[in-house]
Amino acid sequence: MTSAVNPSNFNELGLIPELLARLSDLEYITPTPIQAKAIPSILTDSDLIAGANTGSGKTATFALPMLQKIFLAQGVKKTPGKGNYVSGLILVPTRELATQVADSVKSYSAHFNGAIKTVAVFGGVSVNAQMQALRGGADIIVATPGRLLDLISSNAVKLDKINTLVLDEADRMLGLGFTEELTELLALMPAKKQTMLFSATFPEQVTQLTQKLLTNPVEIQVQSKDESTLVQRVFSVNKGEKTTVLAHLIKQHAWRQALIFVNAKKDCEHLASKLEKRGINAQVFHGDKGQSERTRVIEKFKTGEIEVLIATDIAARGLDIAKLPVVINFNLPRSPADYMHRIGRSGRAGEVGLALSLIDYEDLHHFKIIEKKNKFRLEREEVKGFAVNQANIDAAQALKNEKPMAKPEGSGKKKKKNKVDTDDIWSGWKGRAK
Repeated sequence: MTSAVNPSNFNELGLIPELLARLSDLEYITPTPIQAKAIPSILTDSDLIAGANTGSGKTATFALPMLQKIFLAQGVKKTPGKGNYVSGLILVPTRELATQVADSVKSYSAHFNGAIKTVAVFGGVSVNAQMQALRGGADIIVATPGRLLDLISSNAVKLDKINTLVLDEADRMLGLGFTEELTELLALMPAKKQTMLFSATFPEQVTQLTQKLLTNPVEIQVQSKDESTLVQRVFSVNKGEKTTVLAHLIKQHAWRQALIFVNAKKDCEHLASKLEKRGINAQVFHGDKGQSERTRVIEKFKTGEIEVLIATDIAARGLDIAKLPVVINFNLPRSPADYMHRIGRSGRAGEVGLALSLIDYEDLHHFKIIEKKNKFRLEREEVKGFAVNQANIDAAQALKNEKPMAKPEGSGKKKKKNKVDTDDIWSGWKGRAK
C-alpha cells in the first residue's frame, strides 16, 4: 500500500532535475493528490490501479515516472538505436485522447533535448505518415488499439520489448468492445512488465478483471467530493421544452464556452438547427466527422471561436478544455459512468466548473439510477419562467406503476440468455499479462 506521507512539492517525489526543471517552466508547484500518492510507487516499478476525478492530473502521474525511467535506462545502454521497438505504451480509447496525451508527454520531456521519442498513432488519418514517424522505433507510443494493430501487421513496430504499459480511461479500454484488440496486443508483449490502469471510474467488472491483469498492484483512490470544484445542478423541464430552456440559459448566462451532450449523431445536427433558429450558432462534434474536421472544431472551441459545441460521447473522454465553464446534458447518457466522464470536462485542474442536466418526466427514473450508481443526490430545480406541469409527472408515474396484464400461460418463447462470461473472454490474458 502507499505511504501515508503526502509530498507538498515535486522535489519530494524522487523526480530527476530535467523533469523538475520542466515542471517549474510549466509553473506546476504542488502535486495533485493522485500525483503525490502514485508517482513514488510507479518509480519503484509497482503495478498500479489508480482512480481519480477527471482533470486531476492523471496524465502527468504516469508520464513523468515513465519518462524518467526511460531516460535513465538510456544512460546505461551499450548500443544506440531503437530499431522498430518501443519501451512504453499508453493505450487510450479515442483519437482526441491519443493526441492530448502525446502532446503532454512531449511537453514534459522538453529538457531531455530530443533523447526521448514519443509518437501518437490513431485511426481516421493516413497510416503512412504514422509509419514514417515510427521509423527507427520510438520510446513511447500513445495509441488507440485498432490502429496499433494495423501498424504491427505492417511490421512498423514491435511490442516484445515493452517495459511499461498504461491503460488510460481503463473502464472504457477494458469494455467488451475492446476485448479482441486488447487480447491481441497483450499476446505480443512480454510477460514481465509494469502495468498501470487509470480511470475516473472503476465498475465492478473492471475491478474483477484487473485482478487477473496485474501483479500485487498498488491501489489508489483519491476521488473526493468535498474537494471538487465542479457544481452539479439538475433542472426539471416540461417534455418538448428542453431546447427552449437550453436557448434561454445560454443567452441568459452568455457562457463563453458551453459543451452540450446528446446521445446520437443525428441529434447533434437536429439540435444545432433548432438553436440556430433561436439565434444561437452551434457547431457539432461526432464520429461521422473526419479527423481533420474534428481537430479543427476542437481547436476553435478551445480558443473560443466556437462558443457552443454539441457533441456525442466521443467528447466525454480525452477532451481537455482549460477553464471550460459549463457542460450540459441535453440527453442523459445511457451509462451512469459516462455521466461522470461528461461532467468531468468542466471543473478541471482545480478550476470552478458547472454541470447542468435537463430532465423531463421521462428522464426521472434514469436520472435516479445515475444518482444511485454514482452515490450522489441533487435537488430538482426549475428554471425561472419555465414552471413544470406536475400533472404530466404524476401521470407518467402512475403509468409506470401500473401492473402489466398477465400473459396467457405458455405464451411467448423464452428469451435465450446472452450473458457474457468474462472469465472465458479474458482467460487468454492470464499468464501473458503478468
